[in-house]
Amino acid sequence: MRFFGEASGSGEVRTLDGSVAMFSGLDYGVFNIGLLTSSVRGNTSELESRLAELGHFFSARTLRWSFWLCEDLLDMPARRRERQTFTSFGMRAISHPPGMLAPALLPASRVLPAIELRRVADAQTRSAFADITSVAFEIPFTVARAVYSRAEAWNGSYEGFVGMAGGKAVAIVAIVVEAGAMGVYSLATMPEYRRMGYGEALLRCAIAEVGARTGLTRLVLQSTDAGYRLYRRMGFHEVTKFTVYLTK
Repeated sequence: MRFFGEASGSGEVRTLDGSVAMFSGLDYGVFNIGLLTSSVRGNTSELESRLAELGHFFSARTLRWSFWLCEDLLDMPARRRERQTFTSFGMRAISHPPGMLAPALLPASRVLPAIELRRVADAQTRSAFADITSVAFEIPFTVARAVYSRAEAWNGSYEGFVGMAGGKAVAIVAIVVEAGAMGVYSLATMPEYRRMGYGEALLRCAIAEVGARTGLTRLVLQSTDAGYRLYRRMGFHEVTKFTVYLTK
């Protein structure tokens, strides 16, 4: 998530007391992100305090921001009042992506199409990553370009890959190596190439390349509804749940 605070060149990442704020520099809520960095126990006053500090940070920069909450960081009393707490801060739940883990990928259960793996490393691959992100995730084109098209955005741990088929960019994925695991992000396929296996083929190729360099097999991700069945088939299982809240 820190990628969004660093990619555009006009954002900021700020460590707060028990949370972290990532401002993308753009007026786009899901790219302006707050996260807990430690658990909340006992009651909601601690959660309210952290939300207030995050709200103060973002109010000086943008009205549109989101909070990505892992339920395991709240004890049961705080969890029971979670929705009410966020509502009181003017935020609504927009999605509930499960957090998933795979010790290693299972073998492919079908024949996958051939795909050429290209690491995001030049203007052409950066442009392809931005364009597919915009189409697949319904993100405004100008926002996607502002985040993904700068060369400097790709100097950190967020490593992007573009899948080519027949000379065309058909799919994307990003991998982040952290805490002894490969985190999978932004897996997407152009609409006309979906349900053909290109997304799975690209993901397997990217994981094989990064795994060969790092020696890692363990994988984590947050699943969309569209990707859930694929991830289960590849060996992922649910280990937690996230709720994404967005300012109203």
